Amino acid sequence: MQIVWFKRDLRVEDHPALSQASRLGPVLPLYAVETELWKQSDASARQWSFVAETLTELRASLGKLGQPLVVRVGEVTSILAELRKFTPIEGLWSHEETGNDWTYRRDLRVAAWCRQHGVRQYEVQNHGVFRRLKSRNGWAERWDKFMQQQVSSPIALEPVQVELGSIPTACDLGLAEDPCPERQLGGRRAGLERLNSFLTQRGERYQREMSSPVQGAVACSRLSPYLAWGALSMREVAQATELQRNALPPHATNWRKSLRSFSGRLHWHCHFIQKLEDEPRIEFENLHRLYDGLRPTQPDSELLAAWANGETGYPFLDACMRSLRATGWLNFRMRAMVMATSSYHLWLDWRAPGLHLARMFTDYEPGIHWSQVQMQSGTTGINTVRIYNPVKQGYDQDPQGVFIRKWVPELAHVSDEHIHEPWIASNAQQIVGTIYPKRVFDHLAAAKTARERVWGVRRSTEFRTEARAISAKHASRKNRKGSRKKARSGDNPAQLSLPFGDPS
Repeated sequence: MQIVWFKRDLRVEDHPALSQASRLGPVLPLYAVETELWKQSDASARQWSFVAETLTELRASLGKLGQPLVVRVGEVTSILAELRKFTPIEGLWSHEETGNDWTYRRDLRVAAWCRQHGVRQYEVQNHGVFRRLKSRNGWAERWDKFMQQQVSSPIALEPVQVELGSIPTACDLGLAEDPCPERQLGGRRAGLERLNSFLTQRGERYQREMSSPVQGAVACSRLSPYLAWGALSMREVAQATELQRNALPPHATNWRKSLRSFSGRLHWHCHFIQKLEDEPRIEFENLHRLYDGLRPTQPDSELLAAWANGETGYPFLDACMRSLRATGWLNFRMRAMVMATSSYHLWLDWRAPGLHLARMFTDYEPGIHWSQVQMQSGTTGINTVRIYNPVKQGYDQDPQGVFIRKWVPELAHVSDEHIHEPWIASNAQQIVGTIYPKRVFDHLAAAKTARERVWGVRRSTEFRTEARAISAKHASRKNRKGSRKKARSGDNPAQLSLPFGDPS
């Protein structure tokens, strides 16, 4: 008996672990609902609801191959021990996972259990992240080579006489109530629809509109949750994108620019996960250690709550946070701004705001997320210090205030002229401080103070020495032909999660 343990790879297509295991004998496809994992501070009910929908579809897909998905609730080694009573286990198959610290330690326990009980363990590469990488040199070429490999097809499975088990609800797992009315639906079918509609319809203006909170919600791929939880594989997305690029007619200028930009962001997806794979401490510690102690370790609870709830008194910032709560998604530019504002203007240590965003993002991908949280907080030591002005970003990305008016209805009676700065409106006294909060910080003064504090650290020789070492280990490289230009630091699509989540 081969057990294929599904984790963040909830699909049948392009699943090398499943394909390889099925050639060796009967396969028991297993998903372990790990209650302790879902109690972690970066987990949420909206994420589980997306996963549960994806599991339902995965069970049906595996059933068509001959053996539906088996679901068990509990600790993995205990589940494996129970299954071992039912039948001898020859091999345990899974994809390599770069998750949070809890999953890393869980994997160590599972490896120890396999050694103890004589079960062969096989971990197969899932996407363009490489275990035990000694150098970033040549990383892009290795990524390209992996993505060009043939996409594996599912094969028939022998039926196994075992109880399938039920897929629990978020309530069953004791997860806090987490309304997210505009969340994307889980499942491979929904992911394929997003992929196809992006490559053939929605993506033409991707390059121009990805930063807009209004147009970006349509023009961005919206593939991030399907990639984060593995309903789609990065390889099939990369290959579909290249196939579409090659089929473009010569006059399709907008499409050509957009798909070239999107393809670059697919590389960035794995680039950021590779950082966490190579240095797991970035989930908890400043990448550049000279930033240790720069910000208070205990966050100001009132400021954190105002930021998290979209009640800072800055309309565009508040609209972004409220939109995130309702949809589970933001485009990359807005993700960067809300994180940077918490770190610079509110001067909060990045861990607490980072955990809030992790819970809010349906597409939470630990490697992308924590790399970007530190990047937008200025603690990597190798990226440009970018302090977003929440007022200017509103004028730039939502000039007519359409996005603000949708998510901050308290400002309905503020004129278009003052929608970004209601405190200077003629009727400010009737609105600001009554039905809409006063500003909890002065964005210009706070930015000036933050810049002085951060640059006070960066000027030292010791800082530059450590920064060079960090760059040598983690910074991106151009490929040998120089065909892929290095993206500007402010436009890296970590959320492709692209991450922070979406290939935008």
